[in-house]
Amino acid sequence: MGSVTSTLRPTGAVTAALLAAVLATAGCGTGPDAEAAPPAGGAPSAASPSTGPTGPVPDTLRFTGTTLDGAAFDAASLAGRPAVLWFWAPWCASCASQAWTIAEIEPGFRATVPIIGVAGLGERKAMTDFVTEFELGPMPQIEDRAGTLWRRFGVVEQSTFVIIDRDGRVIHQGWLDGEDLTRRVTALAA
Repeated sequence: MGSVTSTLRPTGAVTAALLAAVLATAGCGTGPDAEAAPPAGGAPSAASPSTGPTGPVPDTLRFTGTTLDGAAFDAASLAGRPAVLWFWAPWCASCASQAWTIAEIEPGFRATVPIIGVAGLGERKAMTDFVTEFELGPMPQIEDRAGTLWRRFGVVEQSTFVIIDRDGRVIHQGWLDGEDLTRRVTALAA
C-alpha cells in the first residue's frame, strides 16, 4: 500500500497562510509603526529602569527607543510592574509646569512605578535643554522626534500621560495635573 503523504504538498496559499499565522503568534509587527522586537532574553539597556522583565512582555511594552543621552531603551524591562509614559514637547508650557512635579516625585517611584519621558515635536537640543532646565536627567527620556511612539499610543497632544498597569493594560491616557498624577502613581505603587 503506497504512502498518501508523499503526494500531499502545501500550495502557495497554504504556505503563505501558515507563515502569516506563525508570524502573528510570534508578535512580529508590520507596517510603518512597527517597532523592533525586544532582544532575546529581554536584556535591558543601561537606560532601562530595572534589571529585566519581571514577567511576560505584553504587546504594550514591545517597543524600543533611544534616550536623549544616546542609550538604548527597551520597554520590555518594565514588564510585570506599572509604568507611566509622559509624552511632552520642549516648547509646551503645560509640559514645563508638569516637569517640576515629575522631577519631584519620579525618584521616589523609580523602582516601583517608573516614569518614562517620551520627547517629541521639537529639536534634539531643545529637548536636552528642557531636561536640564527641569532637572529630569536621571529619568529615562526617549527621543521621539519622528513621532513613532506618539503614533503607536495614539497621542495627539502634549502633555499626555499613558499609565500602564502591571499587566500591560493602558488604564489612563490623557492630561493629568500634578496632584492627580501623584495620587495615581502612589496608588499603583501600593
